[in-house]
Amino acid sequence: MSDLEGLGLITSPHTSAGRIPTARGYRLFVDTMLTAQREHMNAPSHLPPDQPQKVIANAANLLSNLSQFVGVVMTPRRASVFKQIEFLRLSDRRLLVIIVSPDGDVQNRVIFPEADYTQSQLVEASNYINAHYAGLTIEQVRDRLQSEVEKLRGEIAALMQAAVKVSSEVLTEAQEDDVVISGERNLLSVTDFSSDMGQLRRAFELFEQKAQLMRLLDVSSKAEGVRIFIGGESQVVPIEELSIVSANYEVDGQVVGTLGVIGPTRMPYERMIQIVDITSRLVSNALSHRK
Repeated sequence: MSDLEGLGLITSPHTSAGRIPTARGYRLFVDTMLTAQREHMNAPSHLPPDQPQKVIANAANLLSNLSQFVGVVMTPRRASVFKQIEFLRLSDRRLLVIIVSPDGDVQNRVIFPEADYTQSQLVEASNYINAHYAGLTIEQVRDRLQSEVEKLRGEIAALMQAAVKVSSEVLTEAQEDDVVISGERNLLSVTDFSSDMGQLRRAFELFEQKAQLMRLLDVSSKAEGVRIFIGGESQVVPIEELSIVSANYEVDGQVVGTLGVIGPTRMPYERMIQIVDITSRLVSNALSHRK
């Protein structure tokens, strides 16, 4: 025991208490965990294809019900697609880019190109973009423009590249990322939290503000498979008493969001990994098969 304590794997909260694993101890356990047979869980075999908002809400409820902790699901990110782009010359080397999304939303942005363009050149550029790229994602436009840039006049190609860049920024900003949370009250029955109001308050502040939680899920989305942050490992949410088990979900093979379970550091990680893995697959299937 003293050796484990010396390695920082277990600790004693106070003199008369028994030793419990530290965040480092739990990390060692998770990293060396063997793949086990999937235990029986009352999980559905599928989530019914439905509107994305309903699928996400059902998934958050499923996560919290199966885990008895907090279920969180980031709403799907939509691909940045534009319907139409127009340019308006405001003055020398100062242009207004007008971007119309497929839902009819109109966004404006002023850009300052290196070259000066006539209005006829601007019309030529917008006509080309609208004829060849309307309805494609920004990533698809960027790839196609890269391969076609040699066919276009230099100044027009530069203008198109600037338009793609600003369109990507505008359409991304226009999307409202959000996270659906279910089961916060489950933490009230967790001994680690019910006996320490300070820990419980910090946890509920995290759920109310959402900004830190969104950043944490965004960090999780950079990895494949199930991702585990124990205690303050993420450095985004430095709450030692909380851990998160998360995984990405997809639509037609493309990652569009992240979901997970948030609970005490002393959670049954093997079961949480299974719950999160199953739910991510259910959500992916439901959204991909939606008619």
